[in-house]
Amino acid sequence: MANLNGKIVLITGAKGGLGTSVTTAFLEAGAQVIGVSRSIQASDFKHSRFTALPAELSSGDAARQVVAEAVAQFGRIDALVHVMGGFAGGLSVADTDDATMDKMFELNFRAAFHVLRATIPQMRAQGSGRIIAVASRQGVEPAAMLGAYSASKAALVSLMKTVALENKDAGITANAVLPGGMATPNNRGAGLIPTGLVASVIAYLAGDEASAVTGAAIPVYGTQL
Repeated sequence: MANLNGKIVLITGAKGGLGTSVTTAFLEAGAQVIGVSRSIQASDFKHSRFTALPAELSSGDAARQVVAEAVAQFGRIDALVHVMGGFAGGLSVADTDDATMDKMFELNFRAAFHVLRATIPQMRAQGSGRIIAVASRQGVEPAAMLGAYSASKAALVSLMKTVALENKDAGITANAVLPGGMATPNNRGAGLIPTGLVASVIAYLAGDEASAVTGAAIPVYGTQL
């Protein structure tokens, strides 16, 4: 298990299928967690090192407010873990409407862009930081009938590599995690990856032991090779 004692960690999408496992993993590793989602409450994780911060990341101003509140309360952000995202599929590119494409980029790319842009200056001022974003296997291996989703996750993977390149001089690492199909409450079936295993990879990337890992898109496919 990663040792994150004393680390201040901001987790977006901190509850839900994967988010709950990620938040739990970071609390078990000793981190102080600020959990962000629209409906999150302190009672969602009854732990002395958990702080709920209900918010949306639909604009740059909203993201800056989230980061400002976290820094005002804890003084720094050692790791940003961006779990928030959404899924839509089942249509060919020819049949995908503007609303679906816009929704996928809003949930899977723009929200990440907003919170990254708000957090990076704080981490650069600190001289250190870990940034991990949950993308998807489809971000590097597009699938038919998933055009909007695959494109939005590919954009996120590209954004994370750019952030790694731009901030390697400031002690900041940035990596994308690419889960395959995961065993969430809404996704059942043989061969799916337990969310706890994906969370363990994310927690490792936030620790000191992963200081040399940056600019990576890390597959977590299990047996789905």
